[in-house]
Amino acid sequence: QVHLVESGGGLVQAGDSLGLSCGASGRTISNYAMGWFRQAPAKEREFVAAISWSGGKTAYADSVKGRFTISRDNVEDTVFLQMNNLKPEDTAVYYCSAEARTKPLYSDYPVLTEFEYDYWGQGTQVTVSS
Repeated sequence: QVHLVESGGGLVQAGDSLGLSCGASGRTISNYAMGWFRQAPAKEREFVAAISWSGGKTAYADSVKGRFTISRDNVEDTVFLQMNNLKPEDTAVYYCSAEARTKPLYSDYPVLTEFEYDYWGQGTQVTVSS
């Protein structure tokens, strides 16, 4: 089983930048599609960004497109989310997720739907003050 741990959250001012990391243990995630989701108080968990297993393709929610960048280091089994120009509405708990590979390796696409992910981290709090 894959164990995911997010880090890098914190309290920042609007317009600041913050980088999140997601480290994996137990099993390599180098062949897994990875994603970031977030959940604000009183709101449903929502998709933020995703990256294909090879890192060759990415996808973003419209609300973060142009501001956030997802990347990965498959040697270190780590996924990153660089968040620039943060807004108060970005305040949420951010979760890293992994899709256990059941597809052929030539299927190298980001996964956007929550139900397809198999493993989740505990979350890291990001708070953006205005």
